[in-house]
Amino acid sequence: MGDRAKKAALFEQFAKVGKAMGHGKRLELIDLLAQGERSVESLAAAAGLGLSTASAHLQALKQAGLVATRRDGARIFYALAGPDVAALYSLVRSVARSRVADVEQKRADYLGLTGNDAHSTAGQPAEMTREDLLAQVGAGTVTVLDVRPAEEYRAAHIPGALSIPLEELSSRLGELPPDREIVAYCRGAYCVLAYEAVDFLHSTGRSALRLNDGMLEWRLSGLPVDTGLAA
Repeated sequence: MGDRAKKAALFEQFAKVGKAMGHGKRLELIDLLAQGERSVESLAAAAGLGLSTASAHLQALKQAGLVATRRDGARIFYALAGPDVAALYSLVRSVARSRVADVEQKRADYLGLTGNDAHSTAGQPAEMTREDLLAQVGAGTVTVLDVRPAEEYRAAHIPGALSIPLEELSSRLGELPPDREIVAYCRGAYCVLAYEAVDFLHSTGRSALRLNDGMLEWRLSGLPVDTGLAA
C-alpha cells in the first residue's frame, strides 16, 4: 500500500510547481522569459510591476526551480530553467483555453478580435502558419518582421527577420520593401504586438499578415533561430 505520509510529501513537491505558477503576474514573467534572459529591471518594466514586487515573484519561481539566475556586477539576470518550463507554460495556456469558459472571450477582448477575426481585410486571411512562412521564406517572397523589443530579438529571432520594434514602426516604415508581403510576428499566440503592427501596415496600404503564433511556439517546435543583431 505504501507509506501515505511519504506519498503526501512527494505530492507536496509536485505542488510547488503549481503554486509557483498560480499567479497571473508570474505567468506573465514566464511569458517574457520564454523570449530570452532579462534583467530584473527589464522584467519589472515590461510586466508593469514595481521592482520589489517583480523580485518577489521571481524568487517564488526560482524556489520552485522554474527560473535560474546569473549575476553581472550589481545586476541580476533571470532565464527559464529549461525548455521544459516553456513547454509547461504553453500547455497551461492550451488547457485553459480548452477548459476555462472565459479564456477565449478574454483573449478576443485583449487582441481586439470580433467574429472570426476583426483584423482580416477584404475577405483575405489575416495570418500565416509556420509551415507556410518557411515555404515563403525559402522562395524569397516575403519580408519577415519582428516587432518585439530589440532585446528579445537579440536573444532569439527567426533567421532573416528584420527587427523593427512596434513603437518604431511608423518612423522606420521606409526600411520595409514596398513590393513584398510582410509577415509580422511577436512573442506568441497571445501577443498583441503583431496584431497592432499589421493593422498599422494595412493603414499605410502595405500588404501584411501576421504569423499565427510567435517565437515561443517557434522555439518549442525546434525550428532554427538566430541570435544577436542582424548582419
